[in-house]
Amino acid sequence: MHAWPASEVPALPGKGRDLQIHDTATQGKITLDPGPVARLYVCGITPYDATHIGHAATYNAFDLVQRVWLDTKRQVHYVQNVTDVDDPLLERALRDGHDWTELAERETALFREDMTALRMLPPQHYVGAVEAIPGIVPLVERLRDAGAAYELDGDVYFSVEADPNFGQVSNLDAAAMRLLSAERGGDPDRPGKKNPLDPMLWMAAREGEPSWDGASLGRGRPGWHIECVAIALEHLGMGFDIQGGGSDLAFPHHEMGASHAQVLTGEFPMAKAYVHAGMVALHGEKMSKSKGNLVFVSKLRRDGVDPAAIRLALLAHHYRADWEWTDDVLTEAVARLGRWRAAVSWPDGPSADALVDEVRAALADDLDAPAALAAVDRWAALQADTGGDDPSAPGLVSRTVDALLGVAL
Repeated sequence: MHAWPASEVPALPGKGRDLQIHDTATQGKITLDPGPVARLYVCGITPYDATHIGHAATYNAFDLVQRVWLDTKRQVHYVQNVTDVDDPLLERALRDGHDWTELAERETALFREDMTALRMLPPQHYVGAVEAIPGIVPLVERLRDAGAAYELDGDVYFSVEADPNFGQVSNLDAAAMRLLSAERGGDPDRPGKKNPLDPMLWMAAREGEPSWDGASLGRGRPGWHIECVAIALEHLGMGFDIQGGGSDLAFPHHEMGASHAQVLTGEFPMAKAYVHAGMVALHGEKMSKSKGNLVFVSKLRRDGVDPAAIRLALLAHHYRADWEWTDDVLTEAVARLGRWRAAVSWPDGPSADALVDEVRAALADDLDAPAALAAVDRWAALQADTGGDDPSAPGLVSRTVDALLGVAL
């Protein structure tokens, strides 16, 4: 599966700072020192509907991670999956009378268009669940043969008790885990399971649903968590720098994935940092496909909204914060974009050297994009009030905003 084209990232003078970021597992900020190649895995979409603002906010956060690392003169090895076979996708296709493969391909293509318009840097490896199945099956077999998985009516489940470190990603108690498991795709009440929290690794073929050859597992399809594990281990290995996604993935998805990988490899942890973006609400409720309260990036673009303004609307909120999308949020972003573009259109301006350092410092401190925006606001206001005599300043500001914030002025 192919990703989307990369926009050019301008080079800035000097070198950026190492990233300090909030790690869900340790519940505090840690400083990452990835070495010459930083490794990032971000969980991708289930393509049964278009990209909404909640998606865009999550991918914007991890785009900032890439940009901070690139500014430190590192390479970035970024991997993202697409869950192109799963219950929600099959249910939507059945409801609307569409072929599930065509639905997945159409919505994945639209996602690529949205990411391109928003100038999100693409992954080096963009991998669908279906194409990962040949690598998933042997992992499930290894877990079963090691006694870390068991069969139940043809399905194969992972035993969470096989991992002594289970629970160290989300830091939740058993009661909270059970509640979230029921809400987020698990089946804690299924009779016959050894532990209500045990997640499915391989679902035996169901009538009328797609299935694949699972060798000794029989025909079926993979569970959600083992999909990402297989892709991450193949392309990044254990101990990669960041496992990322929305805050609703901390449990069960990232918790279960970490346990799968740790039992398979005997190594701990799967990732050095587990980083989670906040949820975006609309009309007081979390924006989600199940609720249908969505603001689509593609719809905003069709309505003539500049993608740079959409991106500024996302950047105005700290990535870990829960926030609400309103008309005012977009109006303020459009106005900010106008002020910034006007400021850099002058032939001269106030020196921007300090601005570059301010933006770098803000983003290195747990991706504090609002602080970075405030620094650019101050420079733009000074430009409007008094101007300056540095002919290099407007260009440097434009390159800084482009390179570090992904906004083209």
